[in-house]
Amino acid sequence: MPSQTVAQFPVGQIGFGAMRITGPGVWGPPRDEGGAIALLRRAVERGVTFIDTADVYGPHSNEELIHEALHPYPDNLVIATKGGFLRGGPEYTDMGSTGSKWYLRQAAYMSMRRLGLDHIDLYYLHTGAFTDTPFEETIETLAEMKTDGLIRNIGLSNVTADQLRSAMDITDIAAVTVHYNVAVRLGAAVRGVAEQAGIVFSPWHPATIPGGPEGEPFHAVIDPIAVKHDATPQQIALAWQLHRTVTALPIPGTTSVEHFHENLAAANISLSPDEVDAITALAPEH
Repeated sequence: MPSQTVAQFPVGQIGFGAMRITGPGVWGPPRDEGGAIALLRRAVERGVTFIDTADVYGPHSNEELIHEALHPYPDNLVIATKGGFLRGGPEYTDMGSTGSKWYLRQAAYMSMRRLGLDHIDLYYLHTGAFTDTPFEETIETLAEMKTDGLIRNIGLSNVTADQLRSAMDITDIAAVTVHYNVAVRLGAAVRGVAEQAGIVFSPWHPATIPGGPEGEPFHAVIDPIAVKHDATPQQIALAWQLHRTVTALPIPGTTSVEHFHENLAAANISLSPDEVDAITALAPEH
């Protein structure tokens, strides 16, 4: 399975989702800042060339941590960040969203400042759920930001398939990121559009398998496959992402160096077509 290309930027098969290296509830800095910095540095040492973050992670502390750990950045490292969510407090219920032109432009400039960059290689609209601005106008704002040199590539996060198609009619979309894994197929329609269009598909929570009684049907299928490949069930779930979608670039996150190594090793697992089909059949995609 080849590596992916975000527009003109080739990256590895598996990226690193940095959201988890924040405080509890994705609020504030990580409890073990030194460990988080060591993990980021280890990721780059092991060849990770794509890191996913957002201004709302912390807020802001995640981007600042990446800067502290990795700046000056290797030439082959692509850092993707996002704007559009607003964090009014430490609870998820305190979160809102906006598609405002002026907010997104300011957010991109501030992300550049925190990351120590003069442009952003891949900038995501973090959600399509805002109501303060017509969606198409917000996409036009992103296109203007690309023309102005603030961002090089446009991504969409947490959008519908119809929104993705609408955006594609306005400008080039390099990548999409949605919730999609062996149990949760909320992003299935987006996955289909992205794969057909050659857009990078970057599922979040890509290796998650439910626990308890809810997870029993999934483990009944996945665990024997894991035993066959001398792998963990989560590694099989991650390998399935790479086999399932031609344009897949999963972004698993972790706070553990050991777990990080397991995630990277999943790229070396070769599943049979029957194994891929069996895992795909575990949840509906419509």
